[in-house]
Amino acid sequence: MRTVMTALLLLLFAMPVSAIAPTPRDKHPRLDDQTKQAVDRALKYLKSQQNSDGSWGNTAITAFTLLAFMSNGNVPNQGAYGPEVAKGIKYLLACARDDGYLVGPRGGNMYCHGMATLALTQAYGMSPDEDVKKVLKKAVDLIVKTQNNEGGWRYDPAPTGADISVTIMQVMALRGAQDSGLQVSNDVMKKALVYINRCRDSGSGGYRYQPYSSGAGYARTAAGVCVLQLCGQYEAKEINAAVEYLKRTADDRSHYWYGHYYAAHALHQVGGKTWEDYYKRMKESLLSKQRGTGEWYDRAEQSYGPSYQTAIAVLILSVPTHFLPIYQR
Repeated sequence: MRTVMTALLLLLFAMPVSAIAPTPRDKHPRLDDQTKQAVDRALKYLKSQQNSDGSWGNTAITAFTLLAFMSNGNVPNQGAYGPEVAKGIKYLLACARDDGYLVGPRGGNMYCHGMATLALTQAYGMSPDEDVKKVLKKAVDLIVKTQNNEGGWRYDPAPTGADISVTIMQVMALRGAQDSGLQVSNDVMKKALVYINRCRDSGSGGYRYQPYSSGAGYARTAAGVCVLQLCGQYEAKEINAAVEYLKRTADDRSHYWYGHYYAAHALHQVGGKTWEDYYKRMKESLLSKQRGTGEWYDRAEQSYGPSYQTAIAVLILSVPTHFLPIYQR
């Protein structure tokens, strides 16, 4: 028996990682049946909302939707929704300006650019493509060039200001680029960390919109924790206080979808009971509010539309699948 077990172990460790890791054809690993069904309905809905040019709106909403598909193992031309992902990626590539700015005919800003860049990093990390790499490199270079002297970013592609909302998106895109093999200077990440630390509200443990803004908020605090983690500060003492703030303000509905997009990422990295309690609560809430046609739609954030809300709901529910590199611990 020992000889057989030894042989099996040797065979296992001799296999490439791709042979034992989930592949795009493995559907919903680690999701229970009810969640799988909810995600499947949502993805069918999102497929039905894709525009003829491959988009789901501006580059940010298109990026969120692509991430939702990719978080369930669909990459360009692979998986049940591979064709839709390929068409969406092609749209993002077509939106790239000569300077790398990812905005298209529907307009956008650096928030949209950061989201689109992140989606391309995940697509490239899961399914390398030279056309994606060319656009991605210029998009990343633009982010680096537009970091302001405080260490953050603002809505225009120029180093003229900073806030936590736009900064977290650029940091997430830069980390995605690093993980996919592109070069990003550590100095850029260090400067971003300095800026985020200035946004911290020491009294509450939460994070403000800007260093001199009044009051912390749930969404901003989730973003702040994400920046610490994405910059490699997983054990930073500030995280515990911020997590406690998130627990105290869990019912905050301000910027609900945006806030929980980051909270899911941040608390998954924290792990343990904190993550388990959060995921259980969010799963129960989301599954109870999904519409019969598969979408989520909260009128309080109706200006962003149901595709945006549905994509984020799918991303939260799909964190345990571990398909997206950015969500992996």
